[in-house]
Amino acid sequence: MKFFKYHACGNDYVYIDCFENFIEDPGNLSKKISKRRFGIGSDGLIMICPSDVADAKMRIFNSDGGEAKMCGNGIRCTAKYLYDEMNIKKENIKIETLSGIKNARILKTNKNFSVVSVDMGKPEFIPYKIPADFNSENIINVPFNILKEKYNITCISMGNPHCVIFADNADNLEKLDIKKIGTAFQNCKKFPEGMNVEFVKIERKNVLSMRVWERGSGETSACGTGACAAAIASVLNNLSQKEDQIKVILKGGEILVDYKNDNVIMTGEAVKVFEGEF
Repeated sequence: MKFFKYHACGNDYVYIDCFENFIEDPGNLSKKISKRRFGIGSDGLIMICPSDVADAKMRIFNSDGGEAKMCGNGIRCTAKYLYDEMNIKKENIKIETLSGIKNARILKTNKNFSVVSVDMGKPEFIPYKIPADFNSENIINVPFNILKEKYNITCISMGNPHCVIFADNADNLEKLDIKKIGTAFQNCKKFPEGMNVEFVKIERKNVLSMRVWERGSGETSACGTGACAAAIASVLNNLSQKEDQIKVILKGGEILVDYKNDNVIMTGEAVKVFEGEF
């Protein structure tokens, strides 16, 4: 089976063209190929499949085998694959996901590197739609106790659930035991479908730095939907200006987020690493 390895800000997935291949058990395959020493090595598997309503359908499987509804970095790399490998030379490429159809635009491209912009649609703040078990209109800067510590949390859905926590300083961000805290949030009964957790510091006006714990994958170098959630949370908490572009600095690179007219546009790199056979 031929595969392609792509990354976006270090968030790497194995991509398989399912126009040509049939995968009987993608969850199990994802667990096998994701192993860094005994497989190909990735944060998961993305299947690029035929679609009746878009140019292609994207299915995302985390490294633990669970299927996800959305992957912001993955959708940019899927758009690059469709443009380069499937020769879909369109200004706007439509990609079907479990969170709806997303429009991707190739802004700049060469053989290995592209800059891709994706219209992520509107964020969701209503708790039961995130989902989160809170009896309120939204979850913005709400005190929350976990592991005997109090955190002020802001919860948002970008097609998948995110919990944003702002750190006081850079030292706090780097010293956080992100595995311990992230796992506690992921498994908390208040979040029935698990939770992705972003730990964020305001560097300066409309510039954020972030670490992310992704349910099903652990700490990753980047998370596209997480960067969007962090940018939106900074606006909701009056830490950034809504009408200005917000830069999110991650361990593996930078993502630009435009949050205007209640819509979110995410822009960042999509890089082909290599291809091979499994």
